[in-house]
Amino acid sequence: MTETTWGRVALAGLFFAVVGCAPAPDPAAPSEPDPEAFVAEVNAELAALGKQSGAAAWVRSTYITEDTGVLAARASEDYLKFHSESVARAKAYEGQQLDARTRRDLMLLKLGTSKPAPNDAAKRKRLAEISVRMPGVYGAGKYCNDRGECAGLDVLEPIMAESRDYDELLEAWTGWRTISPQMRADYEQFVELANEGARELGFGDLGEMWRSGYDMSADQFRAEAKALWDQVSPLYEQLHCYVRDRLADTYGEDKVPRDGPIPAHLLGNMWAQQWGEIYDVVEPYPGVADLDVDAALQEQNYTAESMTRNAESFFTSLGLPQLPDTFWARSMLRKPADREVICHASAWQVLDPNDVRIKMCIEPIQEHLTTIYHELGHIYYYLAYQDKPPLYQSGAHDGFHEAIGDAITLSMTPTYLQSIGLVDSLEDSDKATINTQMKMALDKIAFLPFGKLIDEWRWDVFAGEIPPDRYNAGWWALRTQYQGIAPPVKRSEANFDPGAKYHIPGNVPYTRYFLSFILQFQFQQALCDAAGFDGPLHECSVFGSKQAGEPFWAMLQAGASEPWPDTLEKLTGTREMDGSAIIEYFAPLIAWLEERTQDQTCGW
Repeated sequence: MTETTWGRVALAGLFFAVVGCAPAPDPAAPSEPDPEAFVAEVNAELAALGKQSGAAAWVRSTYITEDTGVLAARASEDYLKFHSESVARAKAYEGQQLDARTRRDLMLLKLGTSKPAPNDAAKRKRLAEISVRMPGVYGAGKYCNDRGECAGLDVLEPIMAESRDYDELLEAWTGWRTISPQMRADYEQFVELANEGARELGFGDLGEMWRSGYDMSADQFRAEAKALWDQVSPLYEQLHCYVRDRLADTYGEDKVPRDGPIPAHLLGNMWAQQWGEIYDVVEPYPGVADLDVDAALQEQNYTAESMTRNAESFFTSLGLPQLPDTFWARSMLRKPADREVICHASAWQVLDPNDVRIKMCIEPIQEHLTTIYHELGHIYYYLAYQDKPPLYQSGAHDGFHEAIGDAITLSMTPTYLQSIGLVDSLEDSDKATINTQMKMALDKIAFLPFGKLIDEWRWDVFAGEIPPDRYNAGWWALRTQYQGIAPPVKRSEANFDPGAKYHIPGNVPYTRYFLSFILQFQFQQALCDAAGFDGPLHECSVFGSKQAGEPFWAMLQAGASEPWPDTLEKLTGTREMDGSAIIEYFAPLIAWLEERTQDQTCGW
């Protein structure tokens, strides 16, 4: 998955009740300004720090050197210092009678980092250095085999996607996981330091702090996430059952038992998070509705720039503005040949609110085209709320930010792709519908448990329920519990398999992606209603509908200025996240899977 990065700092917190009680004020302590003036001061400081941290982080990601590591670490340290000192100052207002907006502002400040530092200069410096070093190790990571050949993700990921050789896949899978054990000691120290910082802010641990950013208590949010998973897990289990059966046919029951977990390296993706690359193995009706968008992109000589302009045209068709000229001048759209970069796709807001960019190593394939649409969802969110104070320059909650672009990708229907010349002809039949839905489910449905478990692991790590000597065992227990997959070879605590996924060393909270895969279908349902679409949800494209664009833009403009249920209501008319739209969307496939798997032993 992708991440968002912006110089205004990732302000994910939206729960605005003041946590804890303040001690009696010290009459000798210097007085703070009134709360409103303090918030204005914080916003001004955030704007200035945003330029520094945004530029340093951008250069670090697009020029991985020792020098840029030093610059990024210093910028991170400066922000962590500002954050810990500002939160300490904000304690002066605890216990006072404050209006709801000021209480919200102070809580947003408290939750204004995913890695709170202890209020100690040496520890803060150490946390900043670790936080820069781990993703740097990931970005520069390479597996070198015993033949002297070395390969990074740019080589290993295509093998995972394209090979159907069990042993070749196994080597690529295990090879990439040789880069992460060196992060293990750093990660253990990171957990210790960030937990200390979270406790200083009044939270039990970093996981509790992350879960407090959703306009409800940490425990209430955990129950909310579980309820959403319970809604959609039966659909995942049916998909898993069908895919496992086809993989057993392909590789043999000795390698893929029909009643157990699936070996993690056979699902077309380095992390088994999305399974679209094995569509050829599990295609329900071979050759039906075969939409070869990759071939069309390559035959029509699409470039990184023209693919990005293609995505921009969808957003402008809804009445949204064109991207600023600086976007085209400053984005990194292809991998440079002369240096190490982090190719992991991300969207950025850097030197000022209008300085928006994406960082991506674009190739002319459908997967990358879809990713660009996703990234521009972040970009248009930035542009929509750019006039808000820095504390409000974020999504209604972090799942919103990830869902915006993905909701737009749901409108990349076969009919839409035909309208822009990437598909020649369409086949209208029940078989074509099932094939199209299967291809999408391999990404959208297969991802749901992965999106849920990443932070389940971290929450347990932060809480001490998974101690350092069980990091890897705890990781695989959750992957089997939620995804029904298992490592293809024996793993031990000498390994650190969580570190082979960018968001762990990068410290990017991941529940946002799980929530986004729920919300994007809610958003699409509402957009289609606004567009006046009358038909099955999976056939709807809102391309060209300014009627849909108007409430969409209104939701984006709110940023983090109000509780997320208020913002959700602007577009959907509802105040609750709900998985029913995803079930409606995949109704044809659900019925087909239930019939197809009725005689199989499902579960693991």
